[in-house]
Amino acid sequence: MKERQIKAQIRQWGSIIFRYRWAVVFAWVFLICFLGFFAVRTPSLLQDSGFTPTGSSSERGIVFLQEKLGMSAASLDIVMESTTGENLTTSEAQAKIWEELGPLRGQPFVQDMYASIVSRRTGEDAVTAFTVLLNETSNEALGHFEEIKAAVPQISGTHTYITGNLAVYHDMSSAVRHDIVRAESFGIPAALLILLLLFGTLPAALLPIAVGLGSVAVTMGSLYFVAVQDVPLSNFLPNMVTMLGLAVGIDYALFMVSRFREELKNRTVEEALNTSCKTAGRSLMYSGGAVMAGLLALNFIQLPVFRSLALGGMLVVLASVLAASTLLPALLGILGNRIFAWPVRFRKKKEHNRISSQAWIRISELIMARPVLVAAVVTAALLAAILPALHMKLGIPSAEVLPPSYESRYGAELMKKAYDMKEANAITVAVELNQDYKEPESIRQMKLYMSKLRELSGVHRVESYASFLKEDSDVMSTQLQSEIEKRHAARGNAAVIAVVPEGGETDPATVKLVQELRQHPPGEMSIYVTGPPAYKLDIMDRIQSGIPYVLITVLLLTYIILFAAFRSVLLPLKAVVMNLLSLGASFGLVTLVFQRGYGADWLQVSYTGSVFAVLPVLIFCVVFGISMDYEVMMLSRIAEAYSKERNNERSTAIGLQRTGGMITGAALILAVVAGAFMFTDNELMKALGLGLTASVLIDVTIVRILLVPALMKLLGKANWWLPGWLSFFARSEHEAVQGDSDR
Repeated sequence: MKERQIKAQIRQWGSIIFRYRWAVVFAWVFLICFLGFFAVRTPSLLQDSGFTPTGSSSERGIVFLQEKLGMSAASLDIVMESTTGENLTTSEAQAKIWEELGPLRGQPFVQDMYASIVSRRTGEDAVTAFTVLLNETSNEALGHFEEIKAAVPQISGTHTYITGNLAVYHDMSSAVRHDIVRAESFGIPAALLILLLLFGTLPAALLPIAVGLGSVAVTMGSLYFVAVQDVPLSNFLPNMVTMLGLAVGIDYALFMVSRFREELKNRTVEEALNTSCKTAGRSLMYSGGAVMAGLLALNFIQLPVFRSLALGGMLVVLASVLAASTLLPALLGILGNRIFAWPVRFRKKKEHNRISSQAWIRISELIMARPVLVAAVVTAALLAAILPALHMKLGIPSAEVLPPSYESRYGAELMKKAYDMKEANAITVAVELNQDYKEPESIRQMKLYMSKLRELSGVHRVESYASFLKEDSDVMSTQLQSEIEKRHAARGNAAVIAVVPEGGETDPATVKLVQELRQHPPGEMSIYVTGPPAYKLDIMDRIQSGIPYVLITVLLLTYIILFAAFRSVLLPLKAVVMNLLSLGASFGLVTLVFQRGYGADWLQVSYTGSVFAVLPVLIFCVVFGISMDYEVMMLSRIAEAYSKERNNERSTAIGLQRTGGMITGAALILAVVAGAFMFTDNELMKALGLGLTASVLIDVTIVRILLVPALMKLLGKANWWLPGWLSFFARSEHEAVQGDSDR
């Protein structure tokens, strides 16, 4: 009896919302306005990229060097390019630049400044660089970076650029704010146009847009209160929230509005609302659960960026589900039949709907007449599209996440052109000695360890404070001690060794060298292996070690959610496999564009021969859940029809007929919203937008229109098979009867 009462309450959710519709709308309007006030301030609080591998050897090494040697936690590179081709490396030119940089040296946030000590490339004398060490942490410096930037003078006769990780992080934050405006200014009008084409009336088209924007505002406003508590949140987060919020929020609202309009033709407003909440509302809750399952799995990657994106993504999906389940039904209850008001006629709607409906049925019949051929051809095509992804190479870019139009990116390219960046990105070994670095025993230990390092494969050069001494000397002068400590090369019982590799920082030989240094530490000293190569290796290790847990969690949770939705063993399994196929095909496309450079110029992508290591995991978790939405929506209508018809083929045709146009429209909306981020200034969002757009379009065309009907035909009644020992999960007769009466 109690269970039946609970089910009755669920079925009456639409009536409850209808009764309190004005109160629900006022509550949401207040919440959106209140949190929206803080939402616009959130991006400026997010400065960190979120890629710090906290607790790793590289991170502990950085902390050790900061605490023991006073190394700067933040630095800048000022790069100057002569406007006339003048040689900037002469003593006269260097003295002139040093003089003009004088006011900057006097700033309270500057710890030290010197001409770059990295070896120069021949023939690039028109470019020079100075390194500025700051006496602040990265977060402190980013908090007033505009002030720091303004203090850097424009050196006469040159174009002056500020680069380095700090400048890149600042430019990424600027790009985030710019990208959101750009993406929304394109995505929202395009989505509104598609909605007008689908519904033909202005109120019906505006409601999904309102839900999407409201979900984003509520989420971004909520994240403000998280950010002010100094919780590390990535500066990629606003883009992620905006993309997901608009895509998911609009899609969920679209299905609810569509079902309400369909039911309103033969029912009262309250009855139509009840049925819509029970059918479309139930489906969107399962869809939201599938998306959140994918985002939840991001937490298995032990990097702040993934935790940030998981938090923001789950919040915006939750906000979208709540808004579509409460705010939207309340607005529909207020509008009632006025949902058909203010028609915008692009065509003769009734005639179009009749032709469209017949077309979907005809397509379904044609496919199910040749299910084996269709399934084989489509599967082969998808597998072929996956092939490029099998050769995907992963990497960790830095300034490359920004286009060359940004100052920090252009300055970084000039540095690569003029300097040997192998030295700038050398492996750094932080050494904790048993006694003071000046002691003869410490000097002998350092020289012995350095000689062993030089013998390792892949080592180009090894330098430390002991390099300043003659080979047979273990005593240093007071003047030399002062110079060593000024350069932060050694102090107390701490010292640093620079190991310059023969290859680049991501070269396999360099990666192997880092691993070898860690596996064979000197017995008499404690070491931490850090520097850019080790730092990026630790990021890669964190990602790769978490991938198995991510895959298992996403696939298992998705299967459970779909099983709960359809009470079938094979339907969820089939949906998961087909989603993997469409997702794999999108991976292939991302590999072709971002690794091999096909279409890179058109998308303004700076390809480097590898794919950002974050992308495969992020695309998998986000896209897997979102593209599952359409499977849920379509199979829900098929399941509804099957519970009444008990005819597998006819139920499939009905499901395709009733959802074909709407799901196609929803996919187009998601494609334009996510696709807008392909033309932003953030490489991560470009790839995510491309992956999401490609996967959804593949899923909604090739998979849903061709493969789903073919497999539904081939499996027949097995689609609905439930083993006897799971029979307690089957829908009760009361539920089936009630479901039929609701239709």
